[in-house]
Amino acid sequence: MQLKHLKTLVSPQDGAAKVTAMAWAPNNSKLAVSTVDRVVTLFDDQGEKRDKFATKPADPALGKKCYQVSALAFSPDSSKIAVGQTDNIIFVYRLGEKWGEKKTICNKIICTGAITCLVWPPNHPSFVVGLSDGKVRLAGAKGSKSQTIYATESYVVSLALSPSGKGILSGHADGTVVRYLFEDDGSGLAQGPVCRHTCAPYALAWASASIMAGGCDRRIVAYGQNGKVLQQFDYSNQDDEKEFMCACASPSGQSVVMGSFDRIRVYDWAPRKEAWEEAPSKVIPNLYTVTCLSWKKDGSRLVAGSLCGAVELFDCCLRKVLYRNKFEMTYVGLSQVIVKNLNTGARVVLKSHYGYEIEKVQIMGKERYLVAHTSDTLLLGDLASCKLSEVAWQDTGGNEKFYFENDNVCMIFNAGELILVEYGINDLLGSVRTEFMNPHLISIRINERRQKSDLTDNKKLAYLQDLHTACIVDLQMGVTIATFTHDLKINWLELNETGRKLLFRDKKLRLHLFDIESQSRSSLLNYCSYVQWVPLSDVVVAQNRGNLCVWYNIDMPDRVTMFPLKGEVVDLERLNGRTEVLVQSGVDTISYTLDEGLIEFGTAMDDGDLLRGLSFLETLEMTSETEAMWKTLGELALQTMQLKIAERCYAALGDVARARYMRETNLLSHKIFNETGLDGRGHYLVQAKLAVLNKQFKLAESMYLERGDVDSAIAMHKELNRWDDAIAVAESRNHSEVEALRTEYFEWLLSSHQEERAGEWKERQGDFMAAITLYMKAGLPSKAARLVMQEKELVSQSDLLQHIASALLKSGQNEKAGELYEMAHCHQQAMEAYKSGGAFRRAVELARASFPSDVVHLEELWGRYLSKQKQFDAAIMHFIEAGCLQEAIEAAIHARQWNKAVQILETQEPEGCAKFYHQIAQHYASTRDYKLAEQYFIKAGSPREAMDMYIGVGRWEEAYELACSCMSPEDTRQLYVTRARALEEEEGHLREAERLYVIVEEPDLAITMYKKHKQYDQMIRLVSTHHEDLLVDTHLHLAKELEAEGQIREAEKHFASGGDWKAAVNMYRLRNHWEDAYRVAKENGGSNASNQVAYLWAKSLGGESAVKLLTKFGLLEAAVDYATENFSFDFALDVAKVALKSKLPEIHTKKALYLEDEGKISEAEEEFVRAGRPKEAVLMYVHQQDWASAQRVAELHCPESITDVLVGQARVAFDQKDYQKAESYLLRADRPDVVASFYKENEMWVDALRIIKDYLPHKLDDFQREMEAKTGKDYENLLSQARAWEQSGEHSRAIDFYLQVTTQNCKDNAILQSCWERAVDLALKFVPARCTDVVTLVSDRLANIGKYMQAGELLMENNLVKESLDMFMAGEAWDKAREIARNIAPRYESYVEEAYVQYLKQQNRPDKMQSVDLDGALKMYAQSGQWEKCIELAEKQGGDIKAKYVALYAAHLIKSNAALSALKLFDRMGAPANPQNFNIYKHLSLEIFGSSFEGSQGYQIYAMLRNMLFDLVNQLSRSPESGNLPHRQFEEHLLIAHYLATRAACGSLKQLEKILTKLSVSLLRYTATVPADKAFYEAGLHCRAVGWDNMAFIFFNRFLDLSEAIEEGSLDMLDNTDFADTDIPFEVPLSESPYLPEDKREEVKEWVLAVSMDQKVEQVLPVDERGTYEAALSCPHTHVVSLPCVVTGYPVLRQSVEFRKGSHCANQVDWNKFVTTAKMSSSEECLDVLRFLNQWCGAPLNPSYSFK
Repeated sequence: MQLKHLKTLVSPQDGAAKVTAMAWAPNNSKLAVSTVDRVVTLFDDQGEKRDKFATKPADPALGKKCYQVSALAFSPDSSKIAVGQTDNIIFVYRLGEKWGEKKTICNKIICTGAITCLVWPPNHPSFVVGLSDGKVRLAGAKGSKSQTIYATESYVVSLALSPSGKGILSGHADGTVVRYLFEDDGSGLAQGPVCRHTCAPYALAWASASIMAGGCDRRIVAYGQNGKVLQQFDYSNQDDEKEFMCACASPSGQSVVMGSFDRIRVYDWAPRKEAWEEAPSKVIPNLYTVTCLSWKKDGSRLVAGSLCGAVELFDCCLRKVLYRNKFEMTYVGLSQVIVKNLNTGARVVLKSHYGYEIEKVQIMGKERYLVAHTSDTLLLGDLASCKLSEVAWQDTGGNEKFYFENDNVCMIFNAGELILVEYGINDLLGSVRTEFMNPHLISIRINERRQKSDLTDNKKLAYLQDLHTACIVDLQMGVTIATFTHDLKINWLELNETGRKLLFRDKKLRLHLFDIESQSRSSLLNYCSYVQWVPLSDVVVAQNRGNLCVWYNIDMPDRVTMFPLKGEVVDLERLNGRTEVLVQSGVDTISYTLDEGLIEFGTAMDDGDLLRGLSFLETLEMTSETEAMWKTLGELALQTMQLKIAERCYAALGDVARARYMRETNLLSHKIFNETGLDGRGHYLVQAKLAVLNKQFKLAESMYLERGDVDSAIAMHKELNRWDDAIAVAESRNHSEVEALRTEYFEWLLSSHQEERAGEWKERQGDFMAAITLYMKAGLPSKAARLVMQEKELVSQSDLLQHIASALLKSGQNEKAGELYEMAHCHQQAMEAYKSGGAFRRAVELARASFPSDVVHLEELWGRYLSKQKQFDAAIMHFIEAGCLQEAIEAAIHARQWNKAVQILETQEPEGCAKFYHQIAQHYASTRDYKLAEQYFIKAGSPREAMDMYIGVGRWEEAYELACSCMSPEDTRQLYVTRARALEEEEGHLREAERLYVIVEEPDLAITMYKKHKQYDQMIRLVSTHHEDLLVDTHLHLAKELEAEGQIREAEKHFASGGDWKAAVNMYRLRNHWEDAYRVAKENGGSNASNQVAYLWAKSLGGESAVKLLTKFGLLEAAVDYATENFSFDFALDVAKVALKSKLPEIHTKKALYLEDEGKISEAEEEFVRAGRPKEAVLMYVHQQDWASAQRVAELHCPESITDVLVGQARVAFDQKDYQKAESYLLRADRPDVVASFYKENEMWVDALRIIKDYLPHKLDDFQREMEAKTGKDYENLLSQARAWEQSGEHSRAIDFYLQVTTQNCKDNAILQSCWERAVDLALKFVPARCTDVVTLVSDRLANIGKYMQAGELLMENNLVKESLDMFMAGEAWDKAREIARNIAPRYESYVEEAYVQYLKQQNRPDKMQSVDLDGALKMYAQSGQWEKCIELAEKQGGDIKAKYVALYAAHLIKSNAALSALKLFDRMGAPANPQNFNIYKHLSLEIFGSSFEGSQGYQIYAMLRNMLFDLVNQLSRSPESGNLPHRQFEEHLLIAHYLATRAACGSLKQLEKILTKLSVSLLRYTATVPADKAFYEAGLHCRAVGWDNMAFIFFNRFLDLSEAIEEGSLDMLDNTDFADTDIPFEVPLSESPYLPEDKREEVKEWVLAVSMDQKVEQVLPVDERGTYEAALSCPHTHVVSLPCVVTGYPVLRQSVEFRKGSHCANQVDWNKFVTTAKMSSSEECLDVLRFLNQWCGAPLNPSYSFK
């Protein structure tokens, strides 16, 4: 994303003038800005200031400056703006649609806190507001109430909308980010807290891929939708970056901007990397902190507000594209593009709703429609209506085609599939399979001319499945509603606007109409050259030659209005209430006006306005068109229950019956209205009459019967002569006049001459004779016969039977008459009747029973009868039954039952069967079943016909096999060869002749035949099949013959097939067909061969022709190179001189090298000189050691090579060990470097050094390094070199060599030390500038070999004091270092001492540390676990140090589970009342309380804790902490410890067991401190010991429940009923593990179960005189709290013993009991308890006993 500054909307102020809020309107037309002046300024989309208005406070009495505008948000329709203020109110202003309109407050919402932020989701009537009290509320533009969505405890600092607008994020001051969704958007996101940011997320944005948050910590974090950190941008280490105060996501969610100080940071989502990438940030000096950011809803603009009141406008885009110089496409995001028409300025925002990157945008369809692709979707848009669609789309490789002929739908055709997308809908409208994408063969109607009463979507598609089949699809339901097939190809079709009728035209120009609802088809017109529906109507206009045909009412397709016209119809226009047909006649255009009134009638019908249609028809004369309209109006009127209109329509049509009937119906409706006051059309009588009119008789009957009007139902049926239904109704309702109805019905039948129905009626009544009479009268003897045969008693009346039979015979019903005769036992008459009637089945059955001898004859007759009837299949079996097998075979052949005929034939003798086999064979031959035909021809004795059959169909192989079986081999061969030669002579029959030759195994004759006819391909085919070993030779033989004949093309093919393509190339070369030679070489030999041919071709041409040829093939340079490589230097030079002069030197050079190799030195010299390379000639002579010639050439042509000659001579001299001559040659050549190189190569280092020092002093260092590398780093070599340099006065180099002696090349420390000290001496004497560096390096090296003292002394000698001290300290010479620091360098004394302390700490030497750092020594003792020494040393110091380390030791002991040792430590050292020790004391007390101690040891431990706590409480009582929480807690701990100590003291005395038990029961009061399960177990145990079973049962039960709760980790299942109205706490902390092991708990559980069976034990705690639990201190009834007894812990109610100190008392009985027992038993523990009580409580005021 790139930000480009466009303009400054508001100039900055000199001081703080914060822009507090900004918002863009959703329609992109307005920008609202508010600053500290509490005025809202409105700008247009170009940033021009257009309006402003002042806000008002919630309470004017507080003044106009008592608030700030904190948030702004526009409503979804951009007509309102919500203004949030810090004085706890939101005002909603109505802005109006135009600039300058008056601003009015349409709502105000009072909130519970200051408004901090506000957003208004799109497509939502309410807005969301964040408050300072942590609540997020929902408020609407109407109504003053708001509701809390959710509440938090933290200030709302920011709100952010989701990219879809269906959810929000709220950021809070504690860093929490909370998500809330208005509705499920299908993302599956959960509501509630999402994450917790590291600081308050003032900059919060909800992008498409993640949540971005930033704040004062200068970090921007990207969170996933699940709250996990995905990415982080940390700017905390950048000094120029400050806190992020605001953020804004682009409308597409693909970019986020963050505002900070003088900077706007931009982040773009990279889908391929799935990560955020930071784009170049926008740095604006002196902008100061960015306080507000707002992004225009189309993504093209970003506006930023600053602390100083500046408002800056930025252009946002990734890139801009100019499309055909007419449209500008601005990519404001990966998934959002703004398309702008440069001519009109109209803008459309093209956005992927799924966040996919838009890859390509095109404008099609007369520059009206947008088409864009993403990776997974397709975007389509209509620039005129601004409707956009996005549908799922797979990549098709760009093969799809788009059609934009329909204004509502885009048609996409791809791979035989038609896909429809409706603009503005993000789902596919539908898809069908079709191969016909001509717009004239597809018709789509989308909600056109929708009727007012019909609110459903009407979306229809008509298309061709194939050229004969049309299909109509309901796109809304996705089903095919009609399919029809036409006998001719359809070339045009179109639906009407309502999608109910389809016009289509076939290739013979015949126009047809298909009614979709009735699925009926009508033919409208022949030779239709033009047809079109009139817009906004169902009127059809078509042209038939010279006639214009108009169907004003298409429901009556036979009613057509025709006008003569001249020309061709070209268009149809309907404008301004006129419909005109435009006709092109020559060069003129003539318009014919249609009857607008008739057209309007159809429109009125579609709109459902029947009165308008009636009024229109009243004005028209009756014609065929108006008659059809009257009918249509009447039908619609009946459907819509407008009965008077229907009556008028039928009257106009002259349908008197219907008009009269409707008149009666209207009168009835009017009568009902007058009687009831209700609409009579809804009355059942009217509805029934209408049902009768529509022939829905059952519906009318049910209407009557539902209301009990049986008479009306019967009357209706009688009126309609539906007597059966009338009688059925009467019978079902038990009507009293049923019999009368039946009589009346019979009389009516007789009077109307319906004797048949009357007979049926009598038959149902059981009067059979009367029924028979009526049937006979009606001429229905078959019904009479059926009745007679059903009723057996009538069979005995022979006269009746004869009468009926005669009638049947007369009427031709012979079989029925035969049945009647047979029933009358007249078998002969029955037989005759059956035979004459062709009922042979009945005749055979009768014969088998009565005439057995006639059965065979009857079967024969039956077969012949069936044969006459052409039922040959049926006749076969009857002939077989009759034994007439010849007739059976003929019947089978006639019936084409060939298998049946064969089966019968196989049972016959062969004589006389030949003709049948011959017929069967001919049949199988005709059906191409040649095998069976052959078989039956042979059986018929005609094998020759079988052979002719095979030959006739070209099946020579089968004919050959048959011939072999019937003829001799020679005859067969002669037959086939003769036939083959005959075929050979016939033109076009060579293949058949070949087959014959091959069949008789004479392939050579076939090969000869093809060669004779020069069909070489066929010849080669046969050779490859039958003589594969001769194939190559045959190819080459043919190739040579063809070459000799001049058929070089054919010869080439055979050369190539024979594998000798080079022969083909030579053939073409010999004939100068170089092109063909080149082609053959390229096809068969590749580029190398073709290049060689081209080269030879060019060589044969020579000169410029060769150059042109080689240039044509791109081989010019390659040919020259090839010629040079093949030593054809003359050809190469010829070509190069013409076209490649740059190659001449190279050719001359290669020629010179060639001549040199050939020993032609002088000629080679000339070529080197011509090549411009005389130096090569010089080198050639040098190589030959012809120094004179080399000198001559060098002096003449290459003076600079003289040096090379001298160098060559010098090399020879060196090789001959004549170093002096060699050196003189090289120095003459001014090449001392070569001299030095020669000396170095021969390891003559001294001579090399001499030459370098004299002639090459600048290479001295390089020589030194080279010499070092060659001679190695051995210390002896280094020493010798160092001494050499030292002797030569190169002291600095000598130092370097001395220093190169290291531990790596010398292991003798003495030698190392001497070398390094020598380097130091040389530096001090001769190179003082390097002295410090050398001393430092040498000291470090001495330290590395353990010579710290020498290194330190060396550094001290050179006044490097600090380095010397570091060296002494590194060598652990601390005394030396401390001495130098004290005496020589006091400024480093603290430095040395600190280092010494750190050393002692590292070495863990606390004994040494005491003298330096006492606290450090103590810490070291503690850290090393030497606590006794630590405490001993701390005790010597006393005071706070002692207390500190005692507390630390105690804490360590407690953590180490040694609480008892910690207690003894405090007992020995004391427990000071330091607040920092309170937690230690508490943990110690809890550890002791949770442990179990028995006997005298237990008393000593509890008493020790008691005494420690007593001392602590006394200290606190005298301190400022008195009375506060710690003091009270430790008093409670003291009381518990006292009870535990007293209980332990009582444990050894039987007399005090009840006091012991009471103490255990009292300790239950403190189970919030004492482990609850332990306390209840001990209380139950002690209660059981003294026989208090009720209490023991309850306490043990509680113990078991607590044990289960500990295992489950929850108190939720604990029942507290038993401890209601007690001071035993319900909520107690659970221990980590149960107090008792499993086996002990099982013992307790068994005891509880056993006791629970005892009826004497009650699960009730004992109560005292207060009516409450006896051990409870507080009474729930009186709310009086009693003091606990210091002996038992029970409440002191009466007879108390009071003490001198504090508010302590005791129950007198228990006190006396305890004191007496202690005195009598002399128990030391009990006496100690009394001594403690005397110390704690003082002496008793009223003792019965005293103790001192």
